[in-house]
Amino acid sequence: MATTSNPIAYTRVTAQPAGSKAHEHMVPMRDGVRLASDVYLSEPSVAPGPTILIRLPYDKNGAYTYIPHIADYMVTRGYRVVAQDVRGKFRSEGETVMWIHEAHDGYDTIEWIIGQEWSDGVVGMWGDSYYGFTQLAAASTAHPALRALSPRVTGTRLGQLPEAGKRVSEVLKGVHRLYPSTHFQSHDTYEWDMDWSRRPFADTVERWFATIGERSASYDLMTSESILADPFPDGHPFDAPAVPILQTIGWWDNCASWQWADHALIAARPDWSRCEYLLLEDIDHENNRFSGRPLRDDEHPVTNGAFRAAVLPQLLDPALEFFDVFLRGIGDPADIPRVRWRVAGEPELHTSDCWPPSGTRVQSLFALHERLMDEAGPDTSVAEWVHDPGDPVPSPVGNAFEFLREYPEEGALARREDVLAFDAAPAQAPLLLLGPVSLRATISSSGPEMDLFARLVDVDEQGTAHLIARGELTLHDATRPTGVRVDLGHVAYRLAAGHRLRLTLSSSDFPEFVPAPGTGADRWLTSDFEINRQTVRLGGFAGATLMITVEP
Repeated sequence: MATTSNPIAYTRVTAQPAGSKAHEHMVPMRDGVRLASDVYLSEPSVAPGPTILIRLPYDKNGAYTYIPHIADYMVTRGYRVVAQDVRGKFRSEGETVMWIHEAHDGYDTIEWIIGQEWSDGVVGMWGDSYYGFTQLAAASTAHPALRALSPRVTGTRLGQLPEAGKRVSEVLKGVHRLYPSTHFQSHDTYEWDMDWSRRPFADTVERWFATIGERSASYDLMTSESILADPFPDGHPFDAPAVPILQTIGWWDNCASWQWADHALIAARPDWSRCEYLLLEDIDHENNRFSGRPLRDDEHPVTNGAFRAAVLPQLLDPALEFFDVFLRGIGDPADIPRVRWRVAGEPELHTSDCWPPSGTRVQSLFALHERLMDEAGPDTSVAEWVHDPGDPVPSPVGNAFEFLREYPEEGALARREDVLAFDAAPAQAPLLLLGPVSLRATISSSGPEMDLFARLVDVDEQGTAHLIARGELTLHDATRPTGVRVDLGHVAYRLAAGHRLRLTLSSSDFPEFVPAPGTGADRWLTSDFEINRQTVRLGGFAGATLMITVEP
């Protein structure tokens, strides 16, 4: 590949040396490819016992994931730990292609583990994001030694393109296109900045490939409107025999919609539903905690020992208590609450038998005359706004994965002419939002497709606004009015007395989401765009209605 005359600056993240406590192995897969695996034991001749497997693409020895510290903490709790670079990443062999090898590679690694003298034949898996996905992929193979899962901020559809052929779909995220050329570019990770000012957006990625002198196989396979290949060749994980699963979901995790979708799939499968446990936390994707804001730059578990001592118990104890029951037989499954949830910013961890907790109710608020009202009113009208792909609504946060580190003030969004805003009356007493939030609306566009972004924010007495929940969708064939339901996720959030709820509607959130060009063309590949006029119905039975779940 020819080099470019206008190269892109980047940082290359290479494999770090294994820690002094790691025993390095190259574990063979069924096709002969060997995966780099570090084994952590309390002592070289430890007696057989249960193992926790962590399979990740982010360097098992790097500062980003601080796996050696995590493994050491797990070992002190009586576990053997195996941390593995997935195929094609860092010290592991094989082609660098995301998703499609994780099921069988997970199975083969578990098979290797149970053949070791320190294993008692019982394995659990733990990890965040992609290394949460690797757990679900391994579960799809129904290996009998896999006895418990602890996936955090992840999902079975993690990072996959919006499903084609549906009238209503997810909105294409920037990370959908950029993750493959960052984390699955090659064995190493390459950190580089996307130039969102140039169209088509794909051209900048081509310039990146020219800079590095190689292409990302994952990116090339994802440029079609289909998944790379079936990541679950033995069947969907939740069609396999049920395994006890502790799902940790963050209120501000930008990937939470995929995990809530998994929760819905599990709810429809009685065997899985009986062994699902939820831990619902006030965190974002990178484990920044609402109750811990603001974080300093030196607060990192690798560089700051005091911070590490504080954060590791929060991060790991719920999973280790779960593993104690299902991997070691210590305690009774009935002693683990089916649901644990934290109200944003409050210290207490509440428990309940179900989610949302029993006794909550759904309250409807109707968008009308720039207000959120308790009654829909008899009159109907249509509100309009402009979607200009050349001047899209800016994303309020620079790094959506670390939303709570930035925790942006969003008052300016409501003042834009291409954003509709509806305010409720100030709360006369504290109001606890506790469960799902959704929007029912009838929308249409002058263009062939329409994105709808809905944000629920907390506005204080001075007008300062901060996000509570959000949701978005793409409506295809949008020229005729169509009823849609926007899922804004789930919350546990206490609105203070004197504060008010605000609903905003818009058609872009750029660059976190790739904006619709207004022409119906591929939004990643086109350089042409048109301004569209968007409409939403207000008032009456079909008017825009916000549904919040609240404590009685």
